[in-house]
Amino acid sequence: MTANEIRQAFLDFFAEKGHKIVPSAPIVNRNDPTLLFTNAGMNQFKDFFLGNATPDNPRIADTQKCMRVSGKHNDLEDVGLDGTHHTMFEMLGNWSIGDYFKDEAIAWSWELLTERLGVPKDRIYATVFGGDEEEGLESDEEARRLWQRFLPNERIIDGNKKDNFWEMGDTGPCGPCTEIHVDMRPDADRLARDGAELVNQDHPLVVEIWNNVFIQFNRKADGRLESLPAKHVDTGMGFERLCMVLQHKTVTYDTDIFTPLIRFIETETGKQYQGSYDPRRKADIAFRVLADHVRAVAFTIADGQLPSNTGAGYVIRRILRRAVRYYYSFLDVEEPLLHKMIAVLVREMGDAFPELRAQREQLAKIIEGEEKAFLQTLEIGLKRFDDLEVQAGVIDGESAFELYDTYGFPIDLTRLMARERGWSVDETGFEAALARQKARSRADAAKEVGDWTELVPNADLAFVGYDTGRVDEARIVKYRTVSLKGKDQYQIVLDRTPFYGESGGQVGDRGQLFVGEDQLSVRDTKKENDLIVHIVDRLPRDPAASVRAVVDATSRSATSKNHTAVHLMHAALHRVLGSHATQKGQLVDPQRLRFDFSHFEQPKPEELARIEEMVNARIRENIALEEDREVPIEQARESGALMLFGEKYGDKVRMITYDKEFSRELCGGTHVPATGEIGLFKIVSEGAVAAGIRRIEGVTAQAAEAYVNERLAELEQVRELLKGSSDVVKSVGKLQEENRQLQRDLEQQLAKQAANLKDELKDQFESVDGMHILARQVPLDDASAVKTLAFQLEQEVERAVILLGANADGKALLTVMISKDLVADQGLDAGKIIRAAAREIQGGGGGQPFYATAGGKNPGGLAAALAKAKELVLSRKS
Repeated sequence: MTANEIRQAFLDFFAEKGHKIVPSAPIVNRNDPTLLFTNAGMNQFKDFFLGNATPDNPRIADTQKCMRVSGKHNDLEDVGLDGTHHTMFEMLGNWSIGDYFKDEAIAWSWELLTERLGVPKDRIYATVFGGDEEEGLESDEEARRLWQRFLPNERIIDGNKKDNFWEMGDTGPCGPCTEIHVDMRPDADRLARDGAELVNQDHPLVVEIWNNVFIQFNRKADGRLESLPAKHVDTGMGFERLCMVLQHKTVTYDTDIFTPLIRFIETETGKQYQGSYDPRRKADIAFRVLADHVRAVAFTIADGQLPSNTGAGYVIRRILRRAVRYYYSFLDVEEPLLHKMIAVLVREMGDAFPELRAQREQLAKIIEGEEKAFLQTLEIGLKRFDDLEVQAGVIDGESAFELYDTYGFPIDLTRLMARERGWSVDETGFEAALARQKARSRADAAKEVGDWTELVPNADLAFVGYDTGRVDEARIVKYRTVSLKGKDQYQIVLDRTPFYGESGGQVGDRGQLFVGEDQLSVRDTKKENDLIVHIVDRLPRDPAASVRAVVDATSRSATSKNHTAVHLMHAALHRVLGSHATQKGQLVDPQRLRFDFSHFEQPKPEELARIEEMVNARIRENIALEEDREVPIEQARESGALMLFGEKYGDKVRMITYDKEFSRELCGGTHVPATGEIGLFKIVSEGAVAAGIRRIEGVTAQAAEAYVNERLAELEQVRELLKGSSDVVKSVGKLQEENRQLQRDLEQQLAKQAANLKDELKDQFESVDGMHILARQVPLDDASAVKTLAFQLEQEVERAVILLGANADGKALLTVMISKDLVADQGLDAGKIIRAAAREIQGGGGGQPFYATAGGKNPGGLAAALAKAKELVLSRKS
């Protein structure tokens, strides 16, 4: 069976068992502050297990895109070294939310694996929870009895708490689990040693493929376990490992999930994949790194996460750069390669995940742009390596860490380059620097979350903020304290709230909670899965008292105007730039709107003007809002509503329309009743965010009016400076031409001054061992003039070393020019010389071996800098 056939067989099987097949949630986890990425199939169903939401069908199955490259599940540095670790992977899963339990879960696992997929029965082992005395938990004898229907006792193995008691995190739903393992060893090996001895012993051919978790407890923050009111099933089967078993491979990289990508890399690089796992075979590791990493990068970008320097975007950038490092260092590829693999990925996975096919061109553009930028950084890193000051043939740990952290050099690349020069690396120092960085990261992310104090268990929760900004009688359902970086934060959940929780790019509401006699300031409102969490300045003295919740109406109104303007602008972008110009991110708050969209070139000024005009025309039309709630997703799709990749939509959606012929989107944000309330829309900036991604920032209403007034005031000031000129543009143009002429005159004067100075300095060169050296401070205050002087002297003096210093309005300038024949036969390097000399002027600089410049803030050190530069020239010569 092909990978696509295996995936479909799983989904078809559980559909026959009454499960609703749902699409994968986005791989980027937006409404769960505890996770950057979806790292398990159950993440999108967490609220069902917590009791915060109820599914329309208690039986669910899917294949979920997952990532494990951060937090405690961080396999990134292992990827490529062995045959099982991956960054992005698929998790096949079936769930029961308070419906069936252990009996059906175990029976169906056996039926699917042995009868539908043909896994040999005598190769299957099961583990069950063997109990834990410290926790007071008994062994799972029920699961053992159920397995005895299919397996002999010797192939049902007791597992410890680590392997067979699954927990979602430090707190939350948990329970015993039964794992299914398959022994893929050759028959001779199986006869020589019982597979039961190798289960959970990290044997590469005795592998776990499926975990059935029986969720029946809730872990409290103090470590206690309490029974849940309903029991659930949460299963996860590693798709890549299942394909390995069914395709009779010994490593996942040899399945048809990865082989098309590997074959493409062979074609592009002209190198052959040997399939070796010898750590010295760096090229084979590089093949696997690329085949794995392109999946992680493509899927996360397709779900709306651009590479960046923070959060999830930083993780994606690290993965992408790791791939670039490997092909640059070990496949001898110096041009972008990863983006070319998107076509193969789309061909192989585009049917199962249509978001890849729909964004194919854009994914390639974004990835190519990132590759080009990092390849330039690698080149800079190589130059930095050349400039390392190596003592006793050992690169110190801090320098090795700088190459790793700043320039993306893995330690093995630094080690390899050092070995080529007969050097070594202070590995201990490097590990210490790396450990310090990790400790800083952990400290920055340190977060202690207390248990929720439940006041109203299993309460029905409602958000009423679409209809009102005030609720007079609400109750606190639960509250807790969260310690973040040593500061306490207080969180409250109400049974009814008008406060909008931050999501979909719209910031959370602020306002007030009146709890009995207490008035609490709501500093922010967040969504945590399906909970609306109010972040307050303190907890009330009587949490059981009635609550009056009041949203800051001014802030909410301004935010709603900006959000509605985004919808109108999105529609205008489609009409002016094309239907490809879809949302890739947004931020709307009371002050402004920011909108990222896909487009491959800078919009022309007249296009931006048309977009702005189109939005303002709709504002003047005062189009009334049409809001449709609880619309079946298929009905919304058929109506032509705009749906965005990377968003998680339920079976019922909210549809926002401002003229069905103009703007209709699925959206959970707040909006104005009619477009006229926006008043005015102005674009204040437009620019590139990444390759193929542009960003527009704008303002509306009073902020737009203030923006226009500020610009008019600036224009009036310019007019006054031009002595009341009626034609400002013409007057400014005239001034610019006068300035250009003055600049030309000045340059001519400087050229004459330099020419006169050149003739004077030609006689001051000092002859040393076949070189002509000049080290002088010159009376020039223009960097361009100093450069011209240096080049003219070099052309007229053979085998010249020219060291010039100048004071330019209190700033020190250094210039080093060396004849190219001296660079070639004497090994002199202007860049290295000037970096050392620049310390005397408290500055820095660089350049090429024959020409380099530096600037500094200490002109008083020019004489010492020139002396240092001359000393370096003479010492190298000697």
